[in-house]
Amino acid sequence: MRKWNVLLILVFALFFASTVYSQTGVNNAALNGNYAFTFNGMSGNGTFASGFAAVGRFTADGAGNLTNGELDTNAVGGGGAAQAFTGTYSIGADNRGVMTLNFSGSSAKLAFAMLANGNAQFIEFDASGGSGTIGSGTMEKADTTAYSTARITGDYAFGAAGFDNANNRAAIEGRFTSNGTGALTNAAGDVNAYGTDYPMTFSAANYAVSNTATGRGTMTFAFTFGGTPDTMNFVFYVVNSGKLFVMESDTVTTATPLLNGTMVQQQIPAGGFTNASLNGNLVISLTGHSACGTVSGVPKAVVGLLTTNGSGALSLTYDENFCSAPNSVTGAAGTYSVAGNGRASIAIGGYALVAYLMNSNHMFLFVSDSNVLFGVGEPQTTVSFTNTSLNGAYAGYATNPVGYGVTVFSGEFAANGASPTGTMTGTEDIGSPSGPNPGVAFNSNYSISASPTNGRGMMTVTSGTGGNVVIYMISLSKFVAISLSDPHPAVLDFESSSSAPAPPPPPILSSLSLNPTSVTGGNSSTGTVTLSGAAPAGGATVTLSSSNTAAARVPSSVTVAAGATSATFTVSTSAVAASTTITISGTYSGATRSASLTVTPASPPPPTVSSLTLNPASVFGGQSSTGTVTLTGPAPAGGAQVFLSSDSGAASVPSSVTVPAGATSATFTVNTSFVLFSTSATISASYNGTTRSATLGVLL
Repeated sequence: MRKWNVLLILVFALFFASTVYSQTGVNNAALNGNYAFTFNGMSGNGTFASGFAAVGRFTADGAGNLTNGELDTNAVGGGGAAQAFTGTYSIGADNRGVMTLNFSGSSAKLAFAMLANGNAQFIEFDASGGSGTIGSGTMEKADTTAYSTARITGDYAFGAAGFDNANNRAAIEGRFTSNGTGALTNAAGDVNAYGTDYPMTFSAANYAVSNTATGRGTMTFAFTFGGTPDTMNFVFYVVNSGKLFVMESDTVTTATPLLNGTMVQQQIPAGGFTNASLNGNLVISLTGHSACGTVSGVPKAVVGLLTTNGSGALSLTYDENFCSAPNSVTGAAGTYSVAGNGRASIAIGGYALVAYLMNSNHMFLFVSDSNVLFGVGEPQTTVSFTNTSLNGAYAGYATNPVGYGVTVFSGEFAANGASPTGTMTGTEDIGSPSGPNPGVAFNSNYSISASPTNGRGMMTVTSGTGGNVVIYMISLSKFVAISLSDPHPAVLDFESSSSAPAPPPPPILSSLSLNPTSVTGGNSSTGTVTLSGAAPAGGATVTLSSSNTAAARVPSSVTVAAGATSATFTVSTSAVAASTTITISGTYSGATRSASLTVTPASPPPPTVSSLTLNPASVFGGQSSTGTVTLTGPAPAGGAQVFLSSDSGAASVPSSVTVPAGATSATFTVNTSFVLFSTSATISASYNGTTRSATLGVLL
């Protein structure tokens, strides 16, 4: 079981000089208790390589020792059943570990990285000189109370893949119901037999936990596919009553591939699965083989985001390393149909896929073509993923290598969540046919986006020979990736390590502000709500309110778009008789924030001339009359200068008269001259665009 080869050398910068094999053992207590494990790999000698698989269990004492070890292997040429082993292990301060398994007359060296949940990801670490086994797997805490036939009861889904003795790839997936006494009923399944999908028609299926001390058991499927009868025999180790690690134990031939995989409890909703059981985003990760020109068996890896609508329609955005070259597809439309037992038929752009649901939005999946792509679809957390989502400590490894050229690795990494460019650093242990390379430094930059494909990101490796990696976020604690630069790709899995920080809390409403904070009634103000972090997928709806809707009104809510941290809204106001202060409030995720808005009365219009009067209205030439100008309102500060005029030389007026500030009228004198005959004069007063006039009679 070894490391990834060119993949990480090209994409994860795995080329630096190695450090020593040993670890300090300061974190040995992190691996403590009973564990089950599964391993997928390839064995070769530089001329020919073929599939190799193993399942087993051990007990770790938390102090560096392994006991009660048991291992089953299978490969071309045969394997071993229930092989006993002991061993030792050492875990360093960074949660990377090394482990030695001691068998009768032989040993195997593993490198592993601890996860936050006490499980571990591992690689085999002892090939050299172009010969040996490369591969990877997982160790998971085992529940020894489930080591019995009776505890394996209820509905289960299963999936497994592998190779025959000529490296032709096959995969199976399906479901059954266990009665807790050894019988498996309601069995259904599909097999991709070297590129063709066949339904499996079961005639019999049974199981037994044969060793209640180790959790080892056996399982047999009898079925027909394509009219051909077949039987498959498996050995399994119990992880818990809801999960088994399974491996085919039959002799590997051209008719019988070596399949290795998992069986998990199937969570069937009341009434059975329907199309509504696929509703939302799933991150898919698949591995297979491609024929590239005259070369067959080229590793292929795919990761992507599958979006389903609950009614049978879907779209798929994915990235693949296909024939040692990158390829991306965005928004491929398709359809799906889910049967009550969880079998789903999927059609996307001319491709047919078959899935068996473990739960809503969670499934085993294969593509019904000669690539025999096989993997899983996992529900994506309803979060708008950004750089801040990829933050903290992660353990990572290369999963399910399908070619001897794949370089496997396991390691511990730290991401800083910085924007617009995050940094991820770490240390990894690499295994390849040429030999192990421990303690390799890793450095990279990354960027994650919520749009147009939520959680898709790019990583640029800056250590070693560099390279590009595409990322799909599943949750704040897990993401998958593939190298776009490596000619021998694998799906890369990263999960929170034992030193990972707690995920950030969901955002709350941190502030509400208004601009301006004071308006004249009838005018508007702009409000801004700000969250403590990026809004989740679907956005964040902030509820709004006003303490006085007669004076100021707001919409019932405003939505902060997914991935954004703020949004604006309009506050409309009405005329008021006196200055009024209103409280505008917003509420989201249990937090309420408020701001005050002052609405002031509108200023009265400036006064105009309402009238001009003369007293007396007639005088003998040489006498005077008194004119009075009256405004519509009080004169402003500085007074109101009213301009005066006369249209006759018989009567004269000053050029203007000033109405004092605050007053509404002022008087002026109209002087007249002696006349030879009676006449009249029009006296006019003008101010602020208005003119008023009066007639004065001048008598002989």
